[in-house]
Amino acid sequence: MKHIRTSGIILHPTSFPGPDGIGDLGPQAYAWIDFLESSGCTIWQTLPLGPTGYGDSPYQCFSASAGNPYLVSPTLLLDEGYLSPEDFADRPEFPLHQVDFGPAIQWKLKILRRAYNNFAAKNGTESLEFQKFCEENKKWLEDYALFMSLKNSNGGAAWQSWSSEFKKHQPEALAEFSAQNIEEINFQKFMQFCFFKQWNNLMNYAHEKGIKIIGDIPIFVSMDSADVWSNPELFYLDDEGNPTVVAGVPPDYFSPTGQLWGNPLYRWPKHQDTGFAWWIDRIRATLKVCDLIRLDHFRGFGGYWEIPAGNPTAEFGRWVECPGDAFLQTVQEALGDLPIIAEDLGEISQDVSDLRLKYGLPGMKILQFGFDGDANDHFLPSNYVPNFVAYTGTHDNETFAGWFSNASEKSRNFAMKYLGSNGEHIAWDAIRAVWQSVAVYSIAPLQDFLELGDEARMNFPGRMFGNWSFRYINSDLTPDLAFRILDLNRTYNRIPEISGREHAPVEIFYEKP
Repeated sequence: MKHIRTSGIILHPTSFPGPDGIGDLGPQAYAWIDFLESSGCTIWQTLPLGPTGYGDSPYQCFSASAGNPYLVSPTLLLDEGYLSPEDFADRPEFPLHQVDFGPAIQWKLKILRRAYNNFAAKNGTESLEFQKFCEENKKWLEDYALFMSLKNSNGGAAWQSWSSEFKKHQPEALAEFSAQNIEEINFQKFMQFCFFKQWNNLMNYAHEKGIKIIGDIPIFVSMDSADVWSNPELFYLDDEGNPTVVAGVPPDYFSPTGQLWGNPLYRWPKHQDTGFAWWIDRIRATLKVCDLIRLDHFRGFGGYWEIPAGNPTAEFGRWVECPGDAFLQTVQEALGDLPIIAEDLGEISQDVSDLRLKYGLPGMKILQFGFDGDANDHFLPSNYVPNFVAYTGTHDNETFAGWFSNASEKSRNFAMKYLGSNGEHIAWDAIRAVWQSVAVYSIAPLQDFLELGDEARMNFPGRMFGNWSFRYINSDLTPDLAFRILDLNRTYNRIPEISGREHAPVEIFYEKP
């Protein structure tokens, strides 16, 4: 796949400002697109957009295909007539700089329920638009809506604790439950209808402004998800639906005891027998909400770390081979050019690098990792080659200013020397180094442009709670900031069209493994 030298910013929609406690797809999302356009950035990178559960992590969703209902904008529902001004009379006050997930979720579900009741009262569930959405997305929507309705009827408990007939997906019991709970099931479908309608409109607006969206596919899915519940044969589970082995990574620079994710592991032979049909459906669904995909933990497509269920840490496990070559070849045959960025961080073996090179997938470089070594460190921009996406850091890292404050004296001194910095504006010095590199895409989190410390960090890997809560406020996105980023993009030739001429795509030549 050909790529054009350009730049972008990482920001998850939950980080938008707004009056409803959590960022959403309403007016502030459109203001964000306008800001990107004015800054000369043509990439917006998000985290996964699925419905979040316990811990509020977008990497642990109730569905790999559904959208997050908490991102639905009540303001846009008001504009469409699904809500009235009176429906907002009891809206609570929420903090500006962070998402307080508990109260925000309670309010969002309350206001969405009101919107559904108004919608249903006007025979909205019989509307052609709603019916068309349900039919076009039937493959995943039916299981998801039923799963969430069952989950709510069980007090939010994980599906392994449900009664046997529901846990084991018995058709007669599910049909009876569906007939008795049609309103709840339709409410779940309505929230998905609203999410995808609002997201598609926002995505079209972004495209009109010349902005592409990088989405994210976590390699694993949540144990407590519609995907595992409705497809148990595709995962290593026992007869009661409990995982026998779980996912994680061994000790690395993120954690001395590794990361115990706890996700169920795939029965890859079963997936291969089906022609990777579940995976192809998942990628197709993701490409409906983005233009390129960051494929998380690409290392796991060469081999994955298998941890026996019940272990308290990820230290004790084994590497298991994955049919990654057959998988990517099958996906390529089904979808054509692979619009995929490989998240190839961590301890990467040669076979994983060879797999990425074979399919011409850009990898990732994180500048923050480059200052613990010497001038040969492959995370330093002077050692990059074009087929990479270069970052100051990602959602899993400290902000660059936070990293600089906490780094060793040796690393700080090396960073200042390498970046030609006195440390006063270290985040911008880091951004400049990434932007001037040969990497085809240069990307930084909004927090680094705002020179924020670790109080604005998005995620602490391995920490179960207290993540994902960063929000900016309207006054952060100033015209001066947009111009400063625009100047950076002009200086380092990262605007696809300059002085009326369009860049030719960057020709990336890959070495054959």
